[in-house]
Amino acid sequence: MAGEHALLSAEIVNRGIESSGPDAGSPTFSVRVRRRLPDFLQSVNLNYVKLGYHNLIGHAVYWATIPLLAVVGSLSREALWRKAWEETSYDLATQLAFLVALAFTVAVYFMWKPRPIYLLDFACYRPSDDLKVSNEEFIELARKSGKFNEESLAFQSRILKSSGIGDETYVPKFIFSPDNYATVTEGRAEASTAMISALDELFDKCRVRPKDVGILVVNCSLFNPTPSLSAMIVNHYNMRGNILSYNLGGMGCSAGVIALDLARDMLRANPSSYAVVVSTEAVSFTWYTGRNRSMLIPNCFFRMGCSAVLLSNRRRDFRRAKYRLEHIVRTHKVADGRSFRCVYQEEDEERTKGLCISRDLTEVGGHALKAHITTFGPRVLPFSEQFLFFATLFYRHLFPKKTADSAGTKPYIADYKLAFEHFCVHAASKAVLEAIQKNLRLEDRHMEASLATLHRFGNTSSSSIWYELAYLEAKGRVIGGDRVWQIAFGSGFKCNSAVWKATRRVRRPNRSPWLDCVDRYPEGR
Repeated sequence: MAGEHALLSAEIVNRGIESSGPDAGSPTFSVRVRRRLPDFLQSVNLNYVKLGYHNLIGHAVYWATIPLLAVVGSLSREALWRKAWEETSYDLATQLAFLVALAFTVAVYFMWKPRPIYLLDFACYRPSDDLKVSNEEFIELARKSGKFNEESLAFQSRILKSSGIGDETYVPKFIFSPDNYATVTEGRAEASTAMISALDELFDKCRVRPKDVGILVVNCSLFNPTPSLSAMIVNHYNMRGNILSYNLGGMGCSAGVIALDLARDMLRANPSSYAVVVSTEAVSFTWYTGRNRSMLIPNCFFRMGCSAVLLSNRRRDFRRAKYRLEHIVRTHKVADGRSFRCVYQEEDEERTKGLCISRDLTEVGGHALKAHITTFGPRVLPFSEQFLFFATLFYRHLFPKKTADSAGTKPYIADYKLAFEHFCVHAASKAVLEAIQKNLRLEDRHMEASLATLHRFGNTSSSSIWYELAYLEAKGRVIGGDRVWQIAFGSGFKCNSAVWKATRRVRRPNRSPWLDCVDRYPEGR
């Protein structure tokens, strides 16, 4: 029970003056109990010991070669040559066998080695300024629409104050129309504007013609018309008839990484090709006008946004590429009932459709993150961290009863700062970002891009990780060899990661959604 209580937090909420009933005129309060994201930190801080440990293990290969170097160094050049050639005889058959084996090994290596996937460039949609709204204006427009009662407006206002969202985000103004309900026509107009704007910029940046693209993957969770959004793009640009076109729907805020995974598989199967990945969300179809508080939450967070990414598997594109794709790791917990329903589109009691956010979301997300990093860590961490991670895991497996009553019950979370220079964490909300920062032991500078994106553009769903990478580029922080971790999570529940390695120093772009505002961040500096 003590361990269960440690995962709970309580807060007192002032609900104002009671307007009716026997307690009319009296102030009312309620106690809200929430589950915190599980704390993954070790109970003992061994930073200084670990520093020496990492240096020892990370350079173990070099330490192991010291005796060999000492022996070789004791011999003269003439003695080495005599031992290698004069004292050892090689007949013709041995030499031929060696050459054949070497040629065969090299051939197999190049035949089976997967082609590298390069990111040539990407573009993020920045809506026009007439779609910009402040938090105060957001509530006022919602009030004027006549769709919300004062209690619902007050709830949304409280959410916005603690959301981390600033006063320059973008929403389609027609959602505030008194007689408007999300229609296919309005959804098409919103999606088309965002996608075509991002793609126009992308093709112009990369100097690639739309007809050169062989693979197209589009993801949008809630708006999935017929013909599809990918078909809309093919039609607009008059792309070639044999293009491999895919449209992903209903996969939540982590669908951007899923779309990358699909594009990677298609590129591996189709050599010398370009692939475009478009990630967006139709805010008009996340808009809810009822009174269910769990379904009002998305109104406060989701904002307009879209990203377009150009990938290539052509080796000659290495020189002009910005990044090389290193890893994609996907984890889902959808088999679990609570995970499946934690973000769920449905109708409320009055049959008004909306996206319901469960109170179990934080706990479900914490478990999904734990499962994800267990799979993700071995692929990216240095050997020293992997050894500590698996040693702790092995110990907990061998002595489950002993660890159940001690501080050792907390699983070891590796130091991901040793594996990455930059972090792009999906900008879901300020509370989620702070919890991830705490439990992965990240510094403020590692969360800067995510918090800045949330403040400036809001939660743009699956495209948010690209606004964050655009922020890092606008700051001029990405240099050759830097590793970038993009991690996103969404309905299902899913937690997905993509790892990129910069192939060169990325200069500050001339076109970016951050050009006129990047110097204002981080806030409060």
